[in-house]
This record gives sequence, C-alpha cells and structure tokens, in this order.
Amino acid sequence: MEPLSARGLPRLSWIDTLYSNFNYNTDGYEGDGAEDGKSQDGSETLPYIDESPTMSPQLCAPQGPGGEAVSPTPPEGLAGGDIEKGLEMKKLVLSGFLASEEIYINQLEALLLPMRPLKATATTSQPVLTIQQVETIFYKIQDIFEIHKEFYDALLPNIQQWDEKVTVGHLFQKLASQLGVYKAFVDNYKVALETAEKCSQANGQFQKISENLKVKGPKDSKDSTTTVTMEALLYKPIDRVTRSTLVLHDLLKHTPKDHPDFPLLQDALRISQNFLSSINEEIDPRRTAVTTPKGEARQLVKDGFLVEVSESSRKLRHVFLFTDLLLCAKMKKTSAGRHQQYECKWYIPLADLTFQTLDDSDSFSSIQVLPEHEIEEMKIKISVLKSEIQKEKKAPKGQSRVDRLRKKMNEQESWLLLHSPTIPFRIHNKHGKSYQFLLSSDYERSEWRESIQKLQKKDLQGCVLSSVELQVLTSSCFKLRTVHNIPVTSNKDDEETPGLYGFLHVIVHSAKGFKESANLYCTLEVDSFGYFVSKAKTRVFRDTAEPQWNEEFEIELEGSQYLRILCYEKCYDKSMLNKDDNEIVDKIMGKGQVQLDPQTVQSKNWHMDVIEMNGIKVEFSMKFTSRDLSLKRTPSKKQSGVFGVKINVVTKRERSKVPYIVRQCIEEVEKRGIDEVGIYRISGVATDIQALKLAFDTNTKDILVMLSDMDINAIAGTLKLYFRELPEPLLTDRLYPAFMEGIALSDPAAKENCMMHLLRSLPDPNLMTFLTLLEHLKRRVAEKEPINKMSLHNLATVFGPTLLRPSESESTKGQHITSASDIWSHDVMAQVQVLLYYLQHPPISFAELKRNTLYFSTDV
Repeated sequence: MEPLSARGLPRLSWIDTLYSNFNYNTDGYEGDGAEDGKSQDGSETLPYIDESPTMSPQLCAPQGPGGEAVSPTPPEGLAGGDIEKGLEMKKLVLSGFLASEEIYINQLEALLLPMRPLKATATTSQPVLTIQQVETIFYKIQDIFEIHKEFYDALLPNIQQWDEKVTVGHLFQKLASQLGVYKAFVDNYKVALETAEKCSQANGQFQKISENLKVKGPKDSKDSTTTVTMEALLYKPIDRVTRSTLVLHDLLKHTPKDHPDFPLLQDALRISQNFLSSINEEIDPRRTAVTTPKGEARQLVKDGFLVEVSESSRKLRHVFLFTDLLLCAKMKKTSAGRHQQYECKWYIPLADLTFQTLDDSDSFSSIQVLPEHEIEEMKIKISVLKSEIQKEKKAPKGQSRVDRLRKKMNEQESWLLLHSPTIPFRIHNKHGKSYQFLLSSDYERSEWRESIQKLQKKDLQGCVLSSVELQVLTSSCFKLRTVHNIPVTSNKDDEETPGLYGFLHVIVHSAKGFKESANLYCTLEVDSFGYFVSKAKTRVFRDTAEPQWNEEFEIELEGSQYLRILCYEKCYDKSMLNKDDNEIVDKIMGKGQVQLDPQTVQSKNWHMDVIEMNGIKVEFSMKFTSRDLSLKRTPSKKQSGVFGVKINVVTKRERSKVPYIVRQCIEEVEKRGIDEVGIYRISGVATDIQALKLAFDTNTKDILVMLSDMDINAIAGTLKLYFRELPEPLLTDRLYPAFMEGIALSDPAAKENCMMHLLRSLPDPNLMTFLTLLEHLKRRVAEKEPINKMSLHNLATVFGPTLLRPSESESTKGQHITSASDIWSHDVMAQVQVLLYYLQHPPISFAELKRNTLYFSTDV
C-alpha cells in the first residue's frame, strides 16, 4: 500500500482497509520493513483507522485487495526451516507491541489523573462536574487500565527472558476474554464525547483541564511528558482494540503450528474477530456474520420483543433467532444512563430445540391473565393521554408538558404490551429447561415456529458457547437487531402515520390453492395499541378445496395500520383438544398481511385485493368508514319497519314495552351465544346482518327460523346495529349533557343520586329497553366472562358509544368527534364510563326506580 503522509491528507474512513502488513503507528511496532515510526520511503505513517473522534466508533473489518469484505481467518503457522526465523520475528512483534502497550497505559493514566479529583469535588458545595457527568465521561477507563496494566506486567518478564520455550498465548487469550469491557466503552463513547464537550462549554475550569492532559513518555524516551486533549485520549481505546487483533495475526504468522502458543493465539484471534464483527455495523447489519467455533457464519434470521413467563411473572424480552441458536435477552441501560445493551438470559441451540404443548410437560409456569376490564381501562387512559398530547401541541409553550405526557404514555403502553398477550408459545431444550412465551396473536406464534423449523431442516450440530463467546454474541445483538424499538405509539415520530380510527368493512370472498379438500375458515386480525387482536371469523366451509365464503365484516379500528388474514383447517376431533383454553388446535394453512393505506381504503368504493400465503390465495375486498360518520345519527320520518324508527313509535305499534327485535336478539344470544368467545365484540357477517335487518323491517314470518339458523355473531351484530341506527340515542339527546356531567361527579352519593334520577327521567320505552339490555349484559353475558372473555368493561366499550352517541343537532354540535386522531376523545371515554357505572351498579328494577323518592330532583 502506498504510504500516507500524516499531515495534509484526508483522514481514512472507518471502513477503510486493514491489510496483511499491519501498521501500529509511531507508538510502537510497525510491521514488516518499517522502523522508528517511518515507512520505507521515510514518510510518517498513519494507522489504518480514522482518528477523528467526532465520528461514531466503527472498527475496521479486513478486506481483500479489491476492497471487497473478507471473512478474517487465522493465518497458518510456520513449517520447516522458517521456524527459527519465525521465532525471532515473533520476539520483534511482541517487543514492539509491549512498547506500544506502555504508551497506551500512560495515556489511560493521563485520563484517570483528573477523574479522581473531579469525582471528589462532585460531592462538595462547588463541584466542577456532577457525579453523573464524571461517570459518563470516564466510563470503563479504570477497568480498561487495570486489564492492560496486568497484561503488561505479565508480558514484560517473558520478553526480557526470551527463548523459544517462552509462552504468551495464555496472556493474549485472557486479554481477548475481557473485550466485553471495550464493548461497553464503545457503546458509551459518543455520549462521553458529547458530555465532555458540553461540560467544557459550561465550565472554564473543566475546559482548561480537558485541553491540557499530560501523558508520560516511555521510560527510555527523551521527552518526559506530552500535552494531549481529553477528546484525543478518549479515542485511544477504540484505536487499541483493533490493534490487538492485528498483532495476533502477526504472532500467528510467526508461530510454529506445534508450539503451545499456536492454539491459544488462534482462540484469542477468533474471539477478537467475533468482537469486531459484533460492533461493526454495515449497510445491512444482518450480513455482519458472527463466526461460530466451526468457522461457519452465524447470521441473524429474525428478532422481536416477546413476553416471557419467568418465575410466574411476565418479563419483556428481546428474542434473537440465529442460524444455529435461539437467544433470549433482556435490554438494560448502562450505568451511563442513556445507552442500552443486552444481557443474555438463556440460549438454546436449534439442534436441541423442540416445541411442546401443555400435555407434554408440567414444567411450564401458570399463565397470569388480567381481567379484561383492566386492559380496557388502560386503553382508555392511553387514549385520553393521546388527546391531551394533541391539545398541548397546539398550546403555546406546551412542549414540556407534551414530553411529560409522552413519558407517561410510554409507561402505560409498555404495561399494556406486557399484560395483554395470552397465547402460549412453548419451547424446550432437549438437554435442559423448558421456556414459555405469551403472544397476542396466533400469527406471531406461527411465524416463529415456521422460522425455527425451516432452519432445523439443515444439518445442525449442537453447540456450547463459552462465557466470552456468549458475551460477544449478546453484545453483537445491539447492532444486528432489526426490531429496534418496543412497538408502542410513543416510540413513533409525529410524522409517522397514526393509523386508522373507525370501521373497516371487509368481504372475504374465496380461497384457492389447497392441495386437497378440508374444512376451512378464515380469521381477521388488526393491530391495536401495539399488538394484534382477532376481530372476525368466517363460517367453516366443509370438505372443499375452493371455499366460497363471500362474507362481509365490520371491524372497529383503533389506530390500526395492518390487516391480517389467517386461513385454518378446522379440527373436529375432540381427542385432540388441548387442556389450555388459549391453545388453538386448528391447523394454520396460510397467513398474510396487508398495510391499510388510508388513501386506498378511505375511498367510497370497495377495494379488491388478494393475499398470497404458502401457495394459497385468499380474495377479499375492503373499504373504510370513519367512526364519526359510522355513528352519526340522522333524523328519520320513517314510520314503517323498526330500524331508524323512534323507539316509542315501534313499541306503540307493537303494543310492547320493549321492541320485539331487542327481545328476540337477546333471547337467541342467551340461548346459544353466552359461551361464544368475544360475543358482541367479534363482528358478524355483514350480509347476514343485512338479511336479518330486512326481515325485521318487513316483519317476515320466517324471522324465528332465520334467527335459529343464523350465526350468533350476526344476531349480536343486528342488535348493535338497531341501537346504532336509532334516530336519537337510547339515553336521549335531551339528557346527554346531564349524563356527561353526572359521571364526572366525584362524590359517590351525589353521583348515585344524579345517575338514578337521570334514569327516572327517561321515557318509559327507553328506560324499559335499557334495563332489559342491562340485565342481559350484566347477569347473563358478563357472568360467563371466564369463557366468553367479555367483561363488564368490555361490554361498556362495545355498547357505550352506541347507546349514548348524540345525534347531530344544535344542542350537541361540537360534541361529535372531529378528527381521526381524536377518536377516543373525552366524550367517548365518558360514554363508556356511563354504561359501566350502570353495569357495575346493584340490580335496578323499573318499579323500584319509579317508586323511590329519595333521589334529589333537578331540572335536567
């Protein structure tokens, strides 16, 4: 390589070449043919690393003559007549490296010299720096100094008493085993520089110290000290870690294969190369391979955040799937406070990994499932915070409050992410423990399982990582990871799409590509608050290879960005049912995902699409309606039928206290829908709902037959649609402001009086219908919550806005939702809370309510 002048030339890039003739700069040994810090033509030389301390630290990776990246491999040892010459060269390499070690130790000492007094004054009344600032700037310097001082003291006598029997491999192996300290230093390097620069600008005393650090010269040097800046010295450890790898190359080049040092130096070089790979980030970080003990490339295949059940509690883990092992890590902050790194919790070689169900082992922890209402309450809190953040953004000087609200929202979203998943994913090490994760969706479980099984088809060998190798691999995870942030809203930039709020209408048409006939159905999932939830399910199409569902669903979206469709083969063999309620025994035939593009789905027309999954093609259509439009009530002069007709008109015509449609739908749900998971939450088929609506409107004689044959989710959907299409809400426009004020009262007695008085103020048909629905939801549906997963809070969320949503009128203008991002506004929260209050209240009877005169009377 053409020598470079030390002055007047551009600095070398971090990814510039390391060649086989390694230069160690003027601190010491320079490689073949150079001496006293000069190249063969006499000019000064630079190490092949950019010395700019302002850049992100990235260590050089070996490259080929043409600049292409090469995987570094240990050089072959000497043979035959070269041995004697090689041992002499080995001594020269070691002598040069020892001299550079002395200089390096002196540089570290120069850094440590001001650290101690700065730390001592930090606790006085006039500190130069705070303890936190001192620890950030000088992070790990003391540890690095002690490692190299011990290495130097052990190497020195070996060089002084050199002969062919001297062994030094164990010293380099130990030095390599401590490289994890450098990883921590490199991770903190940028923060250390920024902190030092800010402190220099803010404190003249520290600026003077940082610009005039004294470094002792070598023992036999004429110059006793040199003045160096702190910025330059902080860069030295980054420079040094590469040089340790370079000297190992040269030592191996000049060490006989049968010398005791050879395998030890080889091991030290392998560890060092793994370390360099772990902290070098290329354009595609997954292409940065970590070398395995067998010399094969270990690459990252998949990673993501999963909830692990450990010691009977939930822990958020970042799981990394490599080509030969699965590694479970915990993200932790360093003592510097701002940077993050990983701590390995456990790993399983893929050769030893198996999947287990609950029946296979009793070693799994019991799954902790929180009551649904706690999950829903947290969603509401997060939604309120989102609204507050939007308001504060518009307020003058509101940024500080926005930051506080964002921090709080991050905590609450992280809590939700931790506590909402319930679907178990269990893995087992054939030679050790079993582990259990909880996922929010069968989609994720299938993805992880398929990815692992695909890798297991290769000829995998079991592996055991040493503590050093494990540390290196775990450290590499930070650079290799593809999923950088926990999937919560607060991690997203404001410019990122907030997702869709409202109702997505989806028609699942048909599917093709099945190799043989089966009993087939599809489920639909959308993302909500950082995780995916199942929202709808088609009927099972029996014994066919080309199912034609043509079923329409209405799915509520809460900031959703993706729609997933999963296709299953239904299992009717009861002997295969799993004891665990959350285990899905039906076989996944295929799965796919589409992004919900607002411009595409918000058009008035249906958008048709196809999802391809494992050779299967599912055809579907979708369109979107914003929530405010979907729930908007329009005045109606219609007198015939029941949908969109005033409730008092219907009950008067029917000569009933409660509309026939309400009574029949409730009766059918109680007859065969109480045990249905997600009843009232899972969407029914829209075409079935429309057929029932037409039947009730035209008073068809076949209504009872239709009800008995219809999917129960369609009947539940018909009941919801009836209340949604009332020209005014069941709890009336007139009383709406009073309900909003009553639920906001703090005093329990005052709230009780107000809320009961408001019920007494309702027209009789409205009150009787409301109490009938209340009894059904509270006494019949919610009591089966362990089976149907519908808590009182869940039911309040489904029905609250439907029963209270005001119609468009002069008295309620401005109270409707005005934007998608404000969909969960204060009004919607309050609507849910009003219904929840009555659902949680002791039984309320019509006669008792009318007879009771204890409630205060106010003009509402």
